[in-house]
Amino acid sequence: MSFPTHRLRRLRRTERMRGFVRETRLSTGGLIYPMFACPGSGVRTEVSSMPGVHQQSPDRIVEECREVADLGIPAVILFGLPMHKDDTGSEAASPDGAVQRSIAAIREARLDLLILTDVCLCEYTSHGHCGVVHQGEVANDPSIALLAAVAVSHARAGADVVAPSDMMDGRVGAIRRALDESGFADTAILSYAAKYCSAFYGPFREAAQSAPQFGDRRSYQMDPANAREALREVALDIEEGADIIMVKPALPYLDIIQRVRERFDVPVAAYNVSAEYAMVKAAARNGWIDEQRIVLEIMTSIQRAGASMVLTYHAKDVARWLKSC
Repeated sequence: MSFPTHRLRRLRRTERMRGFVRETRLSTGGLIYPMFACPGSGVRTEVSSMPGVHQQSPDRIVEECREVADLGIPAVILFGLPMHKDDTGSEAASPDGAVQRSIAAIREARLDLLILTDVCLCEYTSHGHCGVVHQGEVANDPSIALLAAVAVSHARAGADVVAPSDMMDGRVGAIRRALDESGFADTAILSYAAKYCSAFYGPFREAAQSAPQFGDRRSYQMDPANAREALREVALDIEEGADIIMVKPALPYLDIIQRVRERFDVPVAAYNVSAEYAMVKAAARNGWIDEQRIVLEIMTSIQRAGASMVLTYHAKDVARWLKSC
């Protein structure tokens, strides 16, 4: 039987009723706030294409981390900018790097936060690619050795989770072995398992100063047209030792998040990336949209698709809005 026996509007009649039967419930529990660590002291420079997001020295990173913790956000992920760049991104593994110093500063402040770190070379290399370049090509195997060293340096500084984002083949296994051999068996790996070669990364490349100086990243990041390949990437990363996997970007790839969630019994994260954030901010500043409603709807859609963790530059705003509800 159907109408009039079944009236689905009965459960939509009031806000209290809608909240009572709601299937996807937003909370701060799965939010991860991205931050950009740079050298120096007292540095806080806003990214022009990402209002509210800054490049910050470790001392200023700690100040914002206090705010993040007070809002009930459980985790931050740190991206680093070096003092100097070279062909191999050597500063990425330096114990004196901005990420490593920021980790130490957060630990010294005894903040109740999980610290995740991005493991990649693009921010640190003079050519802007995510690995070592040999004869005009990004060389896979030499790159993973360097990435493993970066991950160990982050773990040694005190990171809870290292997050390789380079999309080199075999890097999760190499990082897992290096962590274990260095005494960091408890350091978890969040793998950017299905990272697409997307046009949605533009503002991030300004923030991280990581635009490639030649070519693009199509030879190692995934083709946006492929879905089944993403499942192979995720399966291989899990086999190599990934504890958490991530789909990036989020909104254009909600179908991938859903497929991964249905296929694999591991925690699934999604990255609500820089252009997704920047477009909302630009439209809100022009008065074209209701920013709060749009952002909360976006967060709901990502979680509804199957992501239990969301990396998002909106995290602080989301936490404030949820507290006020």
